[in-house]
Amino acid sequence: MPHKMLKLSTLAILVAGASQASAAVYDIVPVDKGNEEISKTVKDQDYFLEAQANANKTPVSVFTTGIKPSAEGDNCFTGNNCNAGSYDVAGTARRGTQGAPLSDAVAFNQNRQFVNDLSGLYNYCLDDLGYNTCKVWARSEYFGYGYNVDDEQSGQGLGGLQHIQQTWKNNYHSNAVALDNGAAVTTKADDASAYPEQGIGTLQDKTTDATLEGIVGNYSFGTSSSAVFNNNGVYPRAFAKRGFVNIDGTPAALLNPVSGDAFVKNMGQTMANGAVKTTDGLLIVGSSSFAPSFTSDPASRRPNTDDINIGLNFNDSDDYKVFKDCATNPSNLYSTFECQFSTFANEAAFWLVDASGNVVKSGVMGSNLAAVDKDHDDVSAQASANAVAMVNNVPVAVGYASRDTDDSYVMQAAYFKPNTDLTTWTQTFIPGLTITIDDGRRNYQYTMANDVNANFKVVGIAKSHKAENRSYPQKMFIYDNATGQTKFLDSSVSSIFFRGANGDAEAINDHDQVVGWVDSETKNQIDGSERRHRAFTYIAGSAAQGPLKAGSVWMLDDLTNDPELGNASVANSYRIISATDVNNAGVISATANYCAGGYQNLTKEAQCSVTEKQVAIKLVPKANATDKDIIVRKAEEDEPVKRSGGSLGILALTALGFIGFRRRK
Repeated sequence: MPHKMLKLSTLAILVAGASQASAAVYDIVPVDKGNEEISKTVKDQDYFLEAQANANKTPVSVFTTGIKPSAEGDNCFTGNNCNAGSYDVAGTARRGTQGAPLSDAVAFNQNRQFVNDLSGLYNYCLDDLGYNTCKVWARSEYFGYGYNVDDEQSGQGLGGLQHIQQTWKNNYHSNAVALDNGAAVTTKADDASAYPEQGIGTLQDKTTDATLEGIVGNYSFGTSSSAVFNNNGVYPRAFAKRGFVNIDGTPAALLNPVSGDAFVKNMGQTMANGAVKTTDGLLIVGSSSFAPSFTSDPASRRPNTDDINIGLNFNDSDDYKVFKDCATNPSNLYSTFECQFSTFANEAAFWLVDASGNVVKSGVMGSNLAAVDKDHDDVSAQASANAVAMVNNVPVAVGYASRDTDDSYVMQAAYFKPNTDLTTWTQTFIPGLTITIDDGRRNYQYTMANDVNANFKVVGIAKSHKAENRSYPQKMFIYDNATGQTKFLDSSVSSIFFRGANGDAEAINDHDQVVGWVDSETKNQIDGSERRHRAFTYIAGSAAQGPLKAGSVWMLDDLTNDPELGNASVANSYRIISATDVNNAGVISATANYCAGGYQNLTKEAQCSVTEKQVAIKLVPKANATDKDIIVRKAEEDEPVKRSGGSLGILALTALGFIGFRRRK
């Protein structure tokens, strides 16, 4: 009898082993071999002296933003024409904190444009995120990661908003590098020929920050800051940020399409967020400044010069005249400190680019609001197109636009459709996301659309203005134009989307597969602090995607789990914190924490014995995998790591950065 039992047990083990031999439904493919060349590219650049030692020892953080579209008929779930190596990943590499997100038309989507100093960062975190770590986060975002806590203002860390604002006296070194499949991208802003302005000075090398937002065919596109110039001992920028497109590596700038206003055309910003191929070329959508947004009381839009700490102050008695002179007297633009802090109202915009990189048509999509709210002059009109897709051979762009409510201008999710020659566009607010006021408080701070597919399904976010479980959740939605219905991704869809969770539905492909990130800890695990994020995918359509059934929601960590390979496997060396794009072949671009040698166990929140790195990866479906290959990771066996309000590690801070660093397709 014992002999028979032994045989049966052995057989059971063999069967179990055989059934799990090909566990997991996605393979993890690191971009650039886990940051080897990315780290070298960024670290080889000089940094300013006070933070150089910190720069040399701090891991470079990498964020993905998008993935190259697949060809028609490619399907990695079935193995049919799965050209995984050709699906390049777009992104950016950064040292330290971003200060003000390069991918936001206005910092953290605040149309009051007040998040420009230490106090603004702290109040934004307190009022809109609700964390008990806001003091630490705000100081790190302002003074930079690893700043000297005993001497904040002279102990500059890595990155940070103060470093940008101190450029006028201290010059600047690049902190963010655009990446095309791990290789650094040169933008038009790095070239002196991109600056026709008179009297700006001498361009300083390696002084731009940039992010690549997407890759379509032989085009790549994104947004860059201006380079810094030496102008008789001070160091101005020509503008805050500008969209760019590269064609086979040759860069071109996306200039402001507004006509007649030299100030807006020179110093106003443009951004390139999404693109799609058309019969006439590449249609790029984004945003563009259309008017200055200073008022007779510009105090709410200027930073505290005590924080900047370079011995300069704004002229408190005559601020309005100084800022007005920036707009009316071009000779002052690059010799006046205040002009570097000019603010603008922004509109959704487009550029049609031919195969040679020429912009053959451009314009704004038009919400027809005044630049500044007549009743609340600290609020500016803001609009942006974040993504675009061909729907029945017509381009449809999605994003947000300011809406004039009884309260004030508010930023609300919208889509934009053009006439046949793109000369005019119709703007429509997405139903179910209207911002209303109850007891003097809005239901949402803002709503915005992030992506659209060929089926005219739209995904995006709605930032709650009411606390739930001691947080202000960032809710996710999906809108189906065929039915006119908008639904939220909440607990009625999956328990993964628990009440009070923050999340971001970042992309949707033409098979209605949604990807993004969501809080992975519930209120019972952590209360009042930033929660850990994990990437998810949701099959929103009526058809399964390989082993992923229609209507199912999965954490991507579960879909890459392969217990048979053990703790030291590639599959257990990553915890995926954000999925940023998915093409029609099913390949996903993502950002992950990487632990060399593998995490200590296979659980969801396992610890790493060495220093983690934040890296770019793509997830490639395993051909012909089944639902039997999905093995959900167990919950953490030990108590969650206790966090105090005193400090945050670099990965915790960059994870929080996902609230403001959002992909634009």
